[in-house]
Amino acid sequence: MIYVAAQRDFDNPGPSFGRERPKELSHARITVSVPPTHVIGRIEWPDETPNAATDFVVTESQRFASGVAMRRDLRARGGGGETLLFIHGYNNTMSQALYRFAQMKADFGINGPATMFSWASAGVPSGYAYDRDSVLFARDDLEKTLRTLTDDGQKVAIVAHSMGAHLAMETLRQIALKGDRRLLSRISSVALMSPDIDPDLFHKQAEAIGQLPQPFFIFISQQDRALDLASLITGSKPRLGGIQGPDQVAGLDVSVIDFTALSSGEGLNHSVPATSPAAVGVLRGMIEQAWSGATAFERYMVLSAQP
Repeated sequence: MIYVAAQRDFDNPGPSFGRERPKELSHARITVSVPPTHVIGRIEWPDETPNAATDFVVTESQRFASGVAMRRDLRARGGGGETLLFIHGYNNTMSQALYRFAQMKADFGINGPATMFSWASAGVPSGYAYDRDSVLFARDDLEKTLRTLTDDGQKVAIVAHSMGAHLAMETLRQIALKGDRRLLSRISSVALMSPDIDPDLFHKQAEAIGQLPQPFFIFISQQDRALDLASLITGSKPRLGGIQGPDQVAGLDVSVIDFTALSSGEGLNHSVPATSPAAVGVLRGMIEQAWSGATAFERYMVLSAQP
């Protein structure tokens, strides 16, 4: 079960390149069935006729009139405590992002409340510049969603992928510049997965935010070919998700997890933590360790960025 706050038209969730971006957020609860034949790291995409025995399938959906109504339904269904908020990346339709999040939930063993923020990505490879503008367009709505999910005193853990990491950082920066430390204090953790951000810009964003939510993880792979392409588009400079090590974020209260050795080649190595079975095993171990109350992750590939 996934709750969705979307800058999307639920009746037309495919590629949106060239369309006017929606002016209002839409909200829904969507149940995705994961097949019993599911292989860790994969999305079993349905053909023309979806089959729940072999495919990811949407089995139920419920729309809400507002974000508050969505939150009330989430709490009523036992969604107290911390909510996981997933922010997808560049070139994602809502369906693609929804199925990826459902796959991650299943593979990581996440049973708690989960929400996805679906911003207005064009959903096509040629829409890189469009998507970067859409990230800036989405900041206010993501901030609104964070407020909605935490207004009752509960906390949110953010997992943001690719260009969605840029959106997460821009929104946290915006909140900090407003002086709203109360809202920032309700962000319990941040994980940036293959972040498509200029490292210099990341430093400026982090400085503006000030005290970063903790823990704060950056998942990198030096074999991320999608970020290699992004670096060519943006000026031949490595993106944050492809840095060589923690020295490039030195002085910031973050931890870098290098998944290069666990890259499987799937999807240009741009989603290694979610698509590589070995990487999924590492992250599942970290999640279970965190749930047990542990605060140290020395068993894993964590590289401190502290000087």
